[in-house]
Amino acid sequence: MRTGHVHPLFDLDGRVAIVTGASQGIGRAIARNLALAGARVVVSSRTLADCEEVCGEIGAAGGEALAIACDVTDKAALGALVAGTIARWGRVDIAVCNAAITPAGLPLSQLPDEIYHRTMDTNVLSVIWLATMAHADMKKRQDGAIIVLSSISGMRAGPISGAYGVSKAAVSQAARNLAAEFAADNVRVNIIAPGLVRTRLSSRQWQDPEKLAAVRARYPLGRIGEPGDIAGAAVFLAAPAATFITGQTIVVDGGVTACGR
Repeated sequence: MRTGHVHPLFDLDGRVAIVTGASQGIGRAIARNLALAGARVVVSSRTLADCEEVCGEIGAAGGEALAIACDVTDKAALGALVAGTIARWGRVDIAVCNAAITPAGLPLSQLPDEIYHRTMDTNVLSVIWLATMAHADMKKRQDGAIIVLSSISGMRAGPISGAYGVSKAAVSQAARNLAAEFAADNVRVNIIAPGLVRTRLSSRQWQDPEKLAAVRARYPLGRIGEPGDIAGAAVFLAAPAATFITGQTIVVDGGVTACGR
């Protein structure tokens, strides 16, 4: 699916990538752009039909993609996802841990226990499981890239994003720990922390024109993010260009955290 010449530093030809939460938003953009760089991509989310739609888009553009439905909170299903990838293409070179949930806007102090646990299981524990499973194959070749999607919500406090923010802070630290654990096998683990991106997951913050205008006023670049903005960082971290980077967080937020707005 590569279009024209791809610089060797960003060429993913021959690599195999798994992307969770890949049927929409950021995950979909990452899957499509990894394919554009030459990777064969396993598109995964809960609903097979949604995954197949993305695979159709990739295939129509000349890429290779495989749809595997998976509930990331089911450890056996994650194991089947990795096993299915290896059965089809013999390896896993890139794992993008993107699937996540955002609980309803409740303060952390008022959050029901069951919602807290479901958020942590989906946003943190599943990432540790998938990263560990992918690493088991990557270490055979002493090479691999694991990319964890976090958020600036894990770096700043907010009155109604407590559980989500806690989960994203936790998954960032988990990724750093895994980076230290996997470094001896030349398997890199890095984090992308987006700001507000125009996806269904964040629609409460941008669908209302007044809310959107208020948010845009806080962002130095004058706009919120688009899924493709995050995909560029993912392609970079998966590519040869980033082979000496591990345990790091790339903040992709239009400058809002740096400028303290």
